[in-house]
Amino acid sequence: MQNGSSSSRRSRPPHASGGKAVLITGICGRLGKHVARLLHRERRVIGVDRRPFHDKPKDVEHAQVDMRRKKLKDVFRMAEIEAVIHLGIMHDPRASAAEHHSWNVAGFTKLLEYVTQFNVPKVVVLSSANVYGPQPGNAQFLTEEAPLLGGQNFSDIRDLIEVDMLAQSFFWRRPETDTVVLRPVHILGSVRNAASNFLRLNTIPTVMGFDPMVQVVHENDIVQAIRLALMPKIRGVFNLAGPEPLPLSHIVRMTGRPSVPVPYSFARPVLKQMWKFRLTTFPAPELDHIRFVCMVDDQRARQILRYRPRHSVEDAVNALQVAPW
Repeated sequence: MQNGSSSSRRSRPPHASGGKAVLITGICGRLGKHVARLLHRERRVIGVDRRPFHDKPKDVEHAQVDMRRKKLKDVFRMAEIEAVIHLGIMHDPRASAAEHHSWNVAGFTKLLEYVTQFNVPKVVVLSSANVYGPQPGNAQFLTEEAPLLGGQNFSDIRDLIEVDMLAQSFFWRRPETDTVVLRPVHILGSVRNAASNFLRLNTIPTVMGFDPMVQVVHENDIVQAIRLALMPKIRGVFNLAGPEPLPLSHIVRMTGRPSVPVPYSFARPVLKQMWKFRLTTFPAPELDHIRFVCMVDDQRARQILRYRPRHSVEDAVNALQVAPW
């Protein structure tokens, strides 16, 4: 591994225009940009995203293509790909079920096809601890062997579960490729996901009578975990937790925003109507995440990846206000 220059005054690092490369799907998302800005200093980085990447580092290559299309194959031809980092999963709950399936499942299947065809030695897939699903009967901390029940009450999670299971199947079907599946808890920061959007609400609703313990993690810790997953001979499924869990009410107080307790029987129909008329970014099925526990055990990641979260819960909550892109 070569160490790139951290100074913009120096010449471009030698890996920027040749040699083996890491391919990042979904590079134009906020998390994708974080990963690219970390890795481009030490590796050649090629990004795939149908969106433009206006503020990319000069030595990052960007292929503006839809990964469901055959043009993706040309990206694999243009360089020797040493690893694929798959961040290109659609999480838009307003997209249709057909669009979700086409992008997430069909697109990922096509990606794995090219990984096989071009003998890529490493695949890292960013899944989510949400695949386990918040359940009233959950164990306090779920291991990687726990069943994936997140789609029972939230259909938009089903594609994510299918991608996760496709990656696990690929792990066994193609042992020549070190496949890594990362399942982080709620990521907070500049990212636009359900957890961050919920804590950005002007008034944060809670469900009356419920105050579950919650795990959150700073987005920078997940970027570092992705980097660790690229190490040789690392393979398997890894939960990624943050610091010690806290009651939801404690995390809400950290935001400094007012909160209001609402009966579940009232909150669900109201949220459904607000969602229908685009008055909220928080879909009603997400209410289960503020009612029931869904916490994970990440000992495997700590022992094998040497993963350690560096940021406190306070850091993660404060990062909600920072959205540089």
